[in-house]
Amino acid sequence: MTAGIFVLVLGYVLSQFYRAFLAVLAPFLSADAGAGADDLALSSGLWFLAFAAMQIPVGAALDRFGPRRTTAWMLGLGGGGGALVFALAQGPGTIHLAMVLLGIGCAPVLMASYFLFARNFPPAVFATLAGVMIGVGSLGNLAGALPLAWAAETFGWRQSVAGLAVLTLAIAVAVGLLLRDPPPAPPSADGARGSLLDLLRIPGFWLILPMLVVNYAPSAGLRGLWIGPYYEAAFAATPSQIGTVTLIMALAMTVGNFLYAPLDRLLGTRKVVVLAGNLLGLICLFALALNPLPGFWTAAVLFAGIGLFGASFAVLIAHGRAMVPPHLLGRGITLMNLFGIGGAGVLQFLSGPVHRAGVAGAGDPLAGFQALFLFFAFSLLAGCLFYVFSRDTRG
Repeated sequence: MTAGIFVLVLGYVLSQFYRAFLAVLAPFLSADAGAGADDLALSSGLWFLAFAAMQIPVGAALDRFGPRRTTAWMLGLGGGGGALVFALAQGPGTIHLAMVLLGIGCAPVLMASYFLFARNFPPAVFATLAGVMIGVGSLGNLAGALPLAWAAETFGWRQSVAGLAVLTLAIAVAVGLLLRDPPPAPPSADGARGSLLDLLRIPGFWLILPMLVVNYAPSAGLRGLWIGPYYEAAFAATPSQIGTVTLIMALAMTVGNFLYAPLDRLLGTRKVVVLAGNLLGLICLFALALNPLPGFWTAAVLFAGIGLFGASFAVLIAHGRAMVPPHLLGRGITLMNLFGIGGAGVLQFLSGPVHRAGVAGAGDPLAGFQALFLFFAFSLLAGCLFYVFSRDTRG
């Protein structure tokens, strides 16, 4: 753990925080900025889509300029600037803009660490390191739950987010000063730099991408936004109670990343680990869809299960990374991240209309959430059906 990797971890903590903090701030944003649940679903989706859209240029920048400059500039300008815009927001439009800037700023952080792990460590330990990185970074998910609820109620949500803007800028400066780029990659056999088309020609790569599209979407969408409005509608929960249940789900997501991290090496398979975990998450989604009012704590356990079993993203990246040649490493891992984060963004965009249609069809707020749980469940099921035909790479 060098000083550079340490500040990169801190940057990823912020990335996890910014993708998930709307669920806790939803009551404050509704009262103070006129942003309802559907507005915030759009804002959350914009974060993911901005993050995803930057993955192709980030991949090229990692291969060409290295992780230090790429991460420091983007996190400082996009992350710090986006948080400041958010703190000054007066309506949904400004929140949308702020979330786009935050998505851009957070885009290189995780991929910079994966780039360093892939260049500096043997392939067999990549999934372990990647999972630990996400697990430690998930402290941001925790901070975006009960601690954020406490800070927003104690100091005000604007003051809290303004403080985060300063912190984000400080971490970006530290990345620029402390992170060290890895040695250049060896050239390809023919000396060509390669392109995204070369990646898409790799046998088996296409069967991993649909799973990446849907794997993270249920836990990201529910933890990042919908768990808050759901608990308001189903149990008339207070901000502190919402903070508690989001903290439970965030803890489950953190534990899940640490549990998944060594499994591919222990069991000698990546495909079975990913498939089994996501099928268990699917059971939790269907349980909520079939009974959308199971009780306060039963619902919390099911949300925790979705977060725990849905934490297989690092193993999926390791699955695909094993197929990518060294000279395409930056573009390979960022392309996979584009599908993972982009899928979460697209499904989050669609979740708003799905929720509205469910409410309109039955005239019952809980029917909207029932439709939402089914939407995420069938999306995940479709990804699993593609993934079952993928070629395994050994742990």
